[in-house]
Amino acid sequence: MPLRAPGSSGQSAHGEHFARPAWDGAPCGGVLPDDTDARLVERLVARDERAFTTLVRAYERRVFALVLRMIGNRAEAEDLAQEVFVQVFKAIGSFRGESKLSTWIYRIAINLCKNRSKYLRVRHSGQEEQIDALQDHVPMGDAGGAPMTRVERPDEMAAGKQVERIVKEAILELEPSFRECLVLRDLEDLSYEEIGVITGLPEGTVKSRIHRARAQLKELVESALGEKIA
Repeated sequence: MPLRAPGSSGQSAHGEHFARPAWDGAPCGGVLPDDTDARLVERLVARDERAFTTLVRAYERRVFALVLRMIGNRAEAEDLAQEVFVQVFKAIGSFRGESKLSTWIYRIAINLCKNRSKYLRVRHSGQEEQIDALQDHVPMGDAGGAPMTRVERPDEMAAGKQVERIVKEAILELEPSFRECLVLRDLEDLSYEEIGVITGLPEGTVKSRIHRARAQLKELVESALGEKIA
């Protein structure tokens, strides 16, 4: 059942009773063309429920993939992805078109991820049991990232899955400010400029954090594998 706009028939103005989106079964969707952003924003400001549905269908899979990669916990990611769209709908009147609508949405998602990550750390929430969700539902190459090399032999396939699992675990171990830049660049395939807008960082800082994140990730993966990688 699709997510419904806050304040629509049968829903509270704060979105407490939203139906959970069918993240796995929904069409993949895609980011809307830039030339449709302005009209969509106008309709959202006017509280057009069909515009909200259009927005969710266009962005839900990429927002969910981003949140899951940042949080590493599927249940938390489902709730948080839903909250992203609640916040987008509430704050749409503040969107001034100074960046792409998609960039603005990702900025909201990243900020919510930061807040939720702090909460989860305080709660000492474990993540290991959630890594399978990352493997099964958000492949490394999904939503713009470079796909993993396809292997055919069962033993090679098992080895490939093990390495991918190690990489996903290692990404979750990165310092959060490094992880967000790495995920946005290498998995979401965003430009340095877009990442700067989303994170509020200068472009030079973005490049530095991505470089350091890649170095940390390589060390973590090599440590887990017990061997050097190219």
